[in-house]
Amino acid sequence: MLLIYNCERPEPGDPGFGQELARVNAFADECRRRNALVTGHPLKAERTATTVSVREGRTLITDGPFAETHEHLGGYYVLDCPSLDEALELAALCPMAETGSIEVRPVAEVPGVDHRTAQQVADAG
Repeated sequence: MLLIYNCERPEPGDPGFGQELARVNAFADECRRRNALVTGHPLKAERTATTVSVREGRTLITDGPFAETHEHLGGYYVLDCPSLDEALELAALCPMAETGSIEVRPVAEVPGVDHRTAQQVADAG
């Protein structure tokens, strides 16, 4: 997984939005060309976050991100790469690496954990 931190991105209508969008789409095309792209999405600003935790059976809901931090998660890509080297190479090609940073982290394989989507369950019959 590529976790994208601290990148400022223009919003639709801002100067440079079209150029930045083209760069992001070119990166996604490169990932698809390598059959690596699983999914990816930008996230709305951290001020839109709501944090949920449960302590002693009580649900606590807090406006804002999990922790006060100077780094903010701006989006992610899930890639299926044959090696860490390829994941690192793609992370370096990600346009957001030029203004922020990309954390590359393997997705854990945990026996017995079922992450299938509702559609995958339905397709399996």
